[in-house]
Amino acid sequence: MAICVILAHPQPGSFNHAIAATVVQTLHHHGYAVIFHDLYAEKFDPLLPGEEIPADAPLPPLLEQHCREVAQAQGLVIIHPNWWGQPPAILKGWVDRVFRPGWAYKFLEGDKGEGIPRGLLTAKAALVFNTSNTPPEREAAVFGDPLETIWGNCIFGLCGVDNFFRKNFAVVVTSTPEDRKTWLQEVRDLVERYFSKI
Repeated sequence: MAICVILAHPQPGSFNHAIAATVVQTLHHHGYAVIFHDLYAEKFDPLLPGEEIPADAPLPPLLEQHCREVAQAQGLVIIHPNWWGQPPAILKGWVDRVFRPGWAYKFLEGDKGEGIPRGLLTAKAALVFNTSNTPPEREAAVFGDPLETIWGNCIFGLCGVDNFFRKNFAVVVTSTPEDRKTWLQEVRDLVERYFSKI
């Protein structure tokens, strides 16, 4: 069993990449196997075709691999920038295609999809690290922090992962090297806190 780490940022050398490298290094230090995907580098296709929507649809081998990795992971770590209060499109499309019925959740017998699904993910914890150029006070007061709702309630909560934490690092565009060093230490501390005992 392993921890699945997903990175969604198009620019190599970004602070998101530094976060991902820190996560992977910290997990390896604690003896975890790590499944790492850089969605942009791998050119993951985010478009959900209609024929993939049914729960029993045959899946391309690469997509089935992603589904299996997420379904079997001991933990999940997602890293991405905040774009318009949402994950980048490539990551949204990854969720659309990978967090599938039958893999990430299922509806009860007789339910046509109108009820509350049962989460199927077995991960003991999920962390989301995102970056932003909006000060946290403005994010909360003006925008309502939509990423917290998306990841905590709409995705991980629905799919059975209740032990969830999201950390936002801001403001990146004006951050100093010392800020970033401090933030990366926070990343290490959070990974150790959530994954040292699972």
